[in-house]
Amino acid sequence: MIRAALARFNLAALTHNLRRVRTYAPHAKLLCVVKADAYGHGASKIARALNELTDGFAVAMAHEARVLREHGVTAPILVMGGFLSSEELAFLAYADATLTVHQPYHVTLLKETQLTKPVNTWIKVDTGMHRLGIPYTQLRDIIEALRSIPHVRVTGIMTHFACADEVNHTLTAQQIQRFDQITFGLDLPQSLSNSAAIITLPHAQRDWVRPGIMLYGISPFMDRRAAELDLKPVMTLTSQLIAVNSVRAGETIGYGAAWTCTNDTRVGVVGLGYGDGYPRHAPSGTPVLIGGRRVPLIGRVSMDAICVDLHAAPEANPGDTVTLWGEGLPIEEIASAAGTIGYELTCKITSRVKREYI
Repeated sequence: MIRAALARFNLAALTHNLRRVRTYAPHAKLLCVVKADAYGHGASKIARALNELTDGFAVAMAHEARVLREHGVTAPILVMGGFLSSEELAFLAYADATLTVHQPYHVTLLKETQLTKPVNTWIKVDTGMHRLGIPYTQLRDIIEALRSIPHVRVTGIMTHFACADEVNHTLTAQQIQRFDQITFGLDLPQSLSNSAAIITLPHAQRDWVRPGIMLYGISPFMDRRAAELDLKPVMTLTSQLIAVNSVRAGETIGYGAAWTCTNDTRVGVVGLGYGDGYPRHAPSGTPVLIGGRRVPLIGRVSMDAICVDLHAAPEANPGDTVTLWGEGLPIEEIASAAGTIGYELTCKITSRVKREYI
């Protein structure tokens, strides 16, 4: 049987979302974040679609920069995760990638590595996230150390918000205050804002913003859907009904006999499961769309299939298309039902799901 699961990526929606970013941040340059295979959307395809429309891209690691360059992406690339060795540093210089310095050992590597061309570096400072970043009190010393290295150019300073998706969180205000204190008087480009901050913190947009999840038409907020922000889903995940069974009242459905039919029920079997990236912990009642009608998942998610109650779609038959999320069914709703976030769902789509770009 040909695998029924299909992830369709709407590149027109992608460019629409990019325009929305520019509306929110009209005076900032854009570093479109395409790490983690563009949040599961296919980094090379997404970056090539945006190559002439953005001011640059941001990735997490050297390998991701390599993939973009190998697929003809010419726009600037910022590698936010830093580098671990002289060999990795040499590759990033060769690929004309901008480096991120977030640890003192990065300065040591830059001093010790003989490079054939100058490299641009951003400094990441920790203002309260406590993940990656130079302690904010050491910023001036790091700048001085980097400027003493002949082949290094310091081209920007950035930080990352811990709670930008929680409007008016006190830590965000504290992080902005710390950043402004330590950068006062420094004539260097600045970048603070991720998707959530782009929308809610216009005073933090500065020179460069880093849109990520909003590019893919997913809300960065737990309490607001993408449609409210005029963002369109780029990924729509579909499959097909591969079986329809008549199950009597009192009989159970699936592993663990986790669902009991209270009435005689037409049960649809959808050709997709956690082996394709659908969340295993999605509970009974999680909706899917069949013929534009919402029908609920029943029983446990299996590796290759889920079962749904066809009461609301009585004419459904094998071969009918089933939408798991995307156009017509917000991914935020599925993520909330499964106790996770949309980022995780898109990142977990597996290789056996067919991909189509339109």
